[in-house]
Order: sequence, then C-alpha cells, then structure tokens
Amino acid sequence: MGAVMPEGDTVLRTARRLHQALAGRELVRAELRWPSLGEADLAGRTVTEVAAYGKHILTRIAAADPAAPGPRRPTVPAVPLTLRSHLRMEGRWYVHARDAEPWPSPGRASVRAVLGGAEWTAVGTWLGLLDLVPTEGGERELIGHLGPDIMADGFDPQVAADRLLVVPEREVGAVLLDQTTVAGIGTMYMAEALFVQKVSPWTPVAEVDVPALLATARRQLLRGAAQAVPSTTGNPRRGMQTFVHGRSGRPCQRCGGTVRVAEIGPVDKRRPAFYCPACQPGPTPTDSGRPQKPLGANPAYREFRRPNGYRR
Repeated sequence: MGAVMPEGDTVLRTARRLHQALAGRELVRAELRWPSLGEADLAGRTVTEVAAYGKHILTRIAAADPAAPGPRRPTVPAVPLTLRSHLRMEGRWYVHARDAEPWPSPGRASVRAVLGGAEWTAVGTWLGLLDLVPTEGGERELIGHLGPDIMADGFDPQVAADRLLVVPEREVGAVLLDQTTVAGIGTMYMAEALFVQKVSPWTPVAEVDVPALLATARRQLLRGAAQAVPSTTGNPRRGMQTFVHGRSGRPCQRCGGTVRVAEIGPVDKRRPAFYCPACQPGPTPTDSGRPQKPLGANPAYREFRRPNGYRR
C-alpha cells in the first residue's frame, strides 16, 4: 500500500514516544528550523508533557526559570509555551539515545526541529506545521476550531454525533474527514469504519447510526495506536492490513467482490474513499467501471498519496 497521511493513531503513538523521551527533562538542545522560529531559544527549559489532539502534537514547555542564565535579549516569552507540530503527509519524529549515532542526522536538510535532553534526542523531519505559542490562549488559537478528539479519554460520542448531524444531508464520509467536526479521522479510518458498519461513504449522515459509527472508528484508532503495524483486520501481513482502504481493484475480504475507489468531499478538498459496492449498499458516485489498481501501484493515484500543493 502506498504512503498515506498519518492519522490519529500514528500521531498519538508519536506523542507517547516523545513524552516518554522528553517529559520532565530539561532541554540541553533545542533547534527550530522554521522561518518564523529560527531565533527561538528554548534551551534550559523543561518539557512538561507531550500530548496529541487529533492530528496535532503538542509539546508543552515550562516557563523559563528567572534565576537561570539565559540570553540577555530573550527571543521567546518566559511564560509556559506549546510547540505545535503537524506531520502532514511526510513528517516524522525520530527518537534516539543522545550518545547514539543519530538517524536522521540533525544536519540533514529535511530536519525541521531538534529537541534534546540529557538522555534522549528527538528529531522532527519534513514537519508540515511548526508553531510556538504561549500555552495559555495560544493553544486555543491553534486548535480551538477543531472538533472533539475522537481518541481522547473523555470523548463523548453523543456530543460528537450532534456535531456530525448539523448538516444532515452531507455525505457521511466527507463529514468524518472534516476535522472541525471530529478530529483524528483520516481517509483510512473513514473507509474502514464505514466498511465495518456496512455504510456507503456517500450516504447522507442523517441516515446513519452515527454513535455506533464513531464507536467503531474510535476502537480502530485506539487499537492502531497500540500496534507497531496498525491493522484494522487483525492481520499484519502487507496488503492484508485493511478491509478496503488502499485495496482498489482487489477482492473484498468479506464478500470477494471488487473494492472500488472514488473521490469524496468538496471540490477543493477531494479525498479518496475506498469501499465495497456489495458490502456497503447505498448511494455511490458515478463509476465508469474501469479497472483500478491498489493505492500506490499506479502513478495515476499519486494525488491520493500527497495533497495538492504540498511539496518538499
């Protein structure tokens, strides 16, 4: 299966790894290679926690110690700060022991951030977004527009369902992908949750058991966050990890029919929706019936692997 944009499970797994390496530790190295953050000096500050919200990673950093030596002209406020990173399509955070040979090398052009403590160093490559804001007030400006995090401990499926049903005629697949409605679901878990619920992605959301659908998506995401190789089928073998996502042109693992893929969502935000026409009855897009190949197997599907306008 070709590369896909990291979803809530990958982001949560990454945040947990960063938290384990950095939380409670003083930064002895902090480099933010981002145009607006190049002069930000965070060395000497302590990371309090690393958390995930939807597809965003929030590294929270304690206020500067006024008694500690620092630059004569501070480049960032002395208040608690949050470093928000977003992986977009190709972003990654790597963690390695400080005395080990780092990979990737911090000198590589792809590196966007380096956060190092006495024991561990985290290196962020190809990050899609990087912001540094005061934790109080600043976080809300960055993520306040998002819907509830489907993977959060206090997630309330009924509250989220009410948000999904605000425009009852919207296609359910498009609503699930709308991060302002519910945060953390991408094309993979949209397709997989709808398949398990036997619902076509183009079904009006008002005709769907939304709480049950959200419960399925949440269960799949949390299971994926706990797995080294996320799999909604329970089979970690390559090509068998999903029921329909990425499997266009291949047999459905439930009925043996052919999995199809078509675009869904507003014209300016079209995304691929994989589905089994036999197992997921209901509205479907106009389909020419032409043969299709699995995601990543054909250059024609490159637009499904990298969002428009995103380049290295």
